[in-house]
Amino acid sequence: MSKLTHIDGDGAAHMVDVGDKADTVREARAEGRIRMKLETLEAIRTNAIKKGDVLATARIAGIMAAKKTSELIPLCHPLALTKVAVEFDFLDDGILARSMARLTGKTGVEMEALTACSVALLTIYDMSKAIQKDMVIDNIRLLSKTGGKSGDWVAG
Repeated sequence: MSKLTHIDGDGAAHMVDVGDKADTVREARAEGRIRMKLETLEAIRTNAIKKGDVLATARIAGIMAAKKTSELIPLCHPLALTKVAVEFDFLDDGILARSMARLTGKTGVEMEALTACSVALLTIYDMSKAIQKDMVIDNIRLLSKTGGKSGDWVAG
């Protein structure tokens, strides 16, 4: 098993010092989905949700969340993101959210991409829960990461 970078020799959690790392372009992509009934899906698709445009709001929420990741996840470094994108695809039984986070810096942006995707999906749930309360958010996962000394990684 590889050594956990956020655990010191005594087993205590700590923030990793990335000061000596080289700045490189780093990018991560994530995805997840929310499953729902056709009635809910159609209300979102036709912009019939009383709270407003669900996907536009979810996109903004995801971008904002990526920028706040270090305030939400302990030991994450605050990052100067250069790009965050959130996109959606309609599925037969719900919506697929995809996110991307990018920067030039000393540490990766996996948590930012995952946070963007998660909060976008939570926003869809929040805005649509008046129609359906038993929607299911699932399969949130990292798809890829590039940059840094450890190299590129793509989900298998």
